[in-house]
Formats: sequence, C-alpha cells, structure tokens
Amino acid sequence: MKIAKASVALLILQLVIVSTVAAKYLYQRAICPRVWTRTAAYDPEMVMRGRYLSLQLTVDGCGSTLPSGKDAQFPRNLNGVPNGNNFSIRSANTVWFQAKIAVKDNKLIAIRVPESDTTTPTQSVAAWPGAACDQMRLTNPVDFYIAEHATDPTWLKRGQELWIEVTVPPKGPPRPLQLALKDNGAWKPLAFQ
Repeated sequence: MKIAKASVALLILQLVIVSTVAAKYLYQRAICPRVWTRTAAYDPEMVMRGRYLSLQLTVDGCGSTLPSGKDAQFPRNLNGVPNGNNFSIRSANTVWFQAKIAVKDNKLIAIRVPESDTTTPTQSVAAWPGAACDQMRLTNPVDFYIAEHATDPTWLKRGQELWIEVTVPPKGPPRPLQLALKDNGAWKPLAFQ
C-alpha cells in the first residue's frame, strides 16, 4: 500500500510541474507581443532529431549600433554626407553581438547590449558581410515541430519566402506559433496536422 501512495504522490507532483510550465507558456502567449518575421531554414547536424524545422529568425538591427562603427556603411548623398539610418555591414567577417529582442512597429528588432551589461537578458545576433541592417539573424535557431508526413515547407521556389509568427517573452528566445508562405506577395498560412 505504501508504494501505491508514493506512486500517486509522485504522479500528482509531475502533473503539477507540467501544468505549471504549460500555464506559463499559455499566459505568455496571451500577454506577450506577437510578430511575424522572415525566416531561413537551418539544418543542424544531429544524430537524434525529431520531425521539426530548425529556423533562424530575421531581426531588424537598423535602430541598433554595431560593436564597432567601422563595421557599418551608411548610404551617402552626393556630398558624401551619411543619408538615413539604414546601413549595411562593411566588415569582411560576420559581426556577432548580444542584443535585447523586442517588437516595434510590427517588426522583430534587435538592440545591442553593451558587453558590460550583464543584467539584461540577451540573444546572440549575427550580421553577415554585405547584408542590410534589417536582415540580421538570431544565432540560435527556433525549432518548429511538424507532422510526420507533412511536406517540408523550407523547399522554396523563386519568389517565395517563409515567415513565422512568434511571441517574444521577457526572457528567453522567441517562441514559434505558426508558419506562413509568402508567394509573390500572396500570403498563405501553413497548417500541419
């Protein structure tokens, strides 16, 4: 009889833990900001993996600063004066920095956090040489689980883009909600059942 009571108590404890995590995610899904962002397929090399898509999210870093001003190239007018806030990456190598992720003007944005700030929760951002400031990517991919027999939406044709809707919690990476395919301007949400 004692083993049965201990087993029931352990089962109840496990259910409470799982329910608490589920309630936290549901609360954040309802309260935290949501945003659609462009994504790129990323295929990690893992021996054990389920049926999921590993996606890197595109972030807008135009309102941010890079670790070095030498890495940014601003468009200039005929007199050589910088024109506008948008810039491209001039560095020969990928520029990496830590940033706070937020939603502003219906865009997923990255604001660089100085290395001395250790209290702000951050995500790692990568800016590739020659890329525009609004085409930076989060280094850590987001996993999106799909049905076993679903077709892989990452095989895109010319003119197609893969987009993902995410919630942005106060701490931690963005959490995926749904995918959509943008095909020559037409928007088609993807359902995986």
